[in-house]
Amino acid sequence: MSKLSVLAYIFGAVFFLVSCSFAIFYGYKVLSHDLPIEKKQVEKYNYHIVLVPEELDNDYWRLVEQGAQAAAKDYGVMLEYVGPKQANIDNHLKTIEMSAASKVDGILTQGLSDEQFTPLINKVVESGIPVITVDTDAANSKRLAYIGTDNYYSGFLAGKALIQDTKGQANVAIITGSFYANHQQQRVKGFQDAVQGEKGIHIIDVVESEISRVHAAEKAYQIIKDHPEVNAFFGTSALDGIGIAQVVDKYVKPGKIYIVGFDALPETLAYIRNGTINATVVQEPYEMGYRAVKMMINLIQGKTVEPIVHTNTRIMRIVDLPVSNRYRMEESN
Repeated sequence: MSKLSVLAYIFGAVFFLVSCSFAIFYGYKVLSHDLPIEKKQVEKYNYHIVLVPEELDNDYWRLVEQGAQAAAKDYGVMLEYVGPKQANIDNHLKTIEMSAASKVDGILTQGLSDEQFTPLINKVVESGIPVITVDTDAANSKRLAYIGTDNYYSGFLAGKALIQDTKGQANVAIITGSFYANHQQQRVKGFQDAVQGEKGIHIIDVVESEISRVHAAEKAYQIIKDHPEVNAFFGTSALDGIGIAQVVDKYVKPGKIYIVGFDALPETLAYIRNGTINATVVQEPYEMGYRAVKMMINLIQGKTVEPIVHTNTRIMRIVDLPVSNRYRMEESN
């Protein structure tokens, strides 16, 4: 063998060994450091629970989600927050069906309509997946528990607040989020029952906003235009009071129209501070979400839970806001 051939052979062997060394080194690095997907796969959860809201980006439901996610973190649960982007009963039902088909450990959802939700909830529970209704009950279904507002009572509270604040003299229009949703129906019914004995209070109209502040504003504007005698509004969903307040702020003199709304979203509180919204029904969405997850864990573990848990509901007016919060807007002007 020639000297040149020997050198070529030695060079090739060295190159091969160096290449193998680099391959082994970088292969080990990738396997040990650069596989976030595999790391996620081995992350352990005790249970997999799905929360299906009426609509994903609703500010109220985001508060429910925050409470549920906090409980999920505390108790080692994987919580998915999935549902329609905008309120749509068909998409809501499909999301529940898909969640059940994926064999999750439990489903948290609303019971918006007896006719449509009850058969599906029954089917899911019969398949072995527990269902808890949150915020809106499906009392005639086989759901294992309900946690949320007593919606009839909350409407009744709103009616009593209006009686007190208007001294029993008002022509009222009701804007409700949905004609078909159980919780909205119950809030309207509670309000109507609260004011029915008052001779000076008349309900002029009841219209639907489809859980949209834009539609609520449009309906409020049309009511003011068609019924100039209306001097009070009741908005039964979190967005209704905000939509009504936007119209009243723009087209009506301050103090001419009384508004009682629902929930304590930041915009609602701002309208309370400037006097456009006179009162609002306050729920506890964060608490609903947190306690719903805890209840579901107990059910999965075979423990007994209360079939109906009503979270706190109360009326908030400007006097109920902390002083620093109450005058924050005035000080910034």
